[in-house]
Amino acid sequence: MKRLKKMAGTFLLLVTAMFLTNSNAFAQETLKKGDKAPLFTLKNQDGHDFKLADYVGKQNVIVFFYPKDESAVCTAEACAFRDAYEKFKDANAVVVGINQGTIESHKAFQTKEHLQFDLLSDPGNKVLNMFGVKEEDLGKMKLSGRETFVIGKDGVIAYSFRDFMNGVDHSKMVLSYLKNK
Repeated sequence: MKRLKKMAGTFLLLVTAMFLTNSNAFAQETLKKGDKAPLFTLKNQDGHDFKLADYVGKQNVIVFFYPKDESAVCTAEACAFRDAYEKFKDANAVVVGINQGTIESHKAFQTKEHLQFDLLSDPGNKVLNMFGVKEEDLGKMKLSGRETFVIGKDGVIAYSFRDFMNGVDHSKMVLSYLKNK
């Protein structure tokens, strides 16, 4: 009995340590349709706060998580959202891109690609983790995931789409969802 208590105590200490060190053992499931979107505040490419709470009750919010400014697939994805921007506005939706890049990197990317929407800096992928977006394991390299969420005016996830290699499809799939809802 004494040994069993000692083992239980050791187990409890291990679990607590894993939790306190933010281990992936407690990774959140990816948010899905019907889940409440976590409220967040992040800095945009101009250093201004973007607060999701400012849009709840007013507009749909399209949040696309992408791994890196200036990479080929990410650029194609961002430009697809840019090219469909007016259609998103017509659907009363605001578009934001999020990754852990710096404010300066986002500003350069936004300027170079003529992006009309905010790019938000998420140091340490805190918001990405709140949404439960999974990393992509590419063999010797891991990248943050690519996933898009539509947050309804009610603050609830209305739609999500995940496809790591086909960035352009994110904009197409969200537009298709918005047209058919």
